[in-house]
Amino acid sequence: MARKLKTYQTSLGFFDLAIAAPSMKAALEAWGADSNLFHQGAAKESDDPDVIAATMAKPGVVLRRPVGSDGSFNEHAELPTDLGGSRRSTKAAAKSKRPKTRKPSSRPADKAAERKAALAYEREERRRESQRAKEEATRQKEHQRRQQAVDKAQAALDKAEREHAKRAAAIR
Repeated sequence: MARKLKTYQTSLGFFDLAIAAPSMKAALEAWGADSNLFHQGAAKESDDPDVIAATMAKPGVVLRRPVGSDGSFNEHAELPTDLGGSRRSTKAAAKSKRPKTRKPSSRPADKAAERKAALAYEREERRRESQRAKEEATRQKEHQRRQQAVDKAQAALDKAEREHAKRAAAIR
């Protein structure tokens, strides 16, 4: 049985990131985070209906939007364009835009849609895992190729040193 998906959100670099995942750990892995962003307060479970709808449409896919914007989340977002503004006005605008209380989602729980989203998440997770396996195989192959080149160079160096030692001994 597929696990129920939740929507998680964080801000990394120039982008706000969101994903529909079954757990915080799965979200952190998808974001490529090295530390627990939830524990640090940099990530949270989202209850915004627009964000939930966008992530449930593409479960398991990391969606982005420019940091600080109210635009929609997409797979490929453009970089933010308004980074030159003054910080004072930005903070004041952000405070005034924040809702005072959060309302629970009025979206009814659709079991079929939840199952479909969970299966899509699992498919995306398998795709990401196979991509990681391919990348690891490529890294391993490259490592072996480099090691063979190093061994060959070391053998040539050892041979040259032996020949040099013979010639030096013959001259004396």
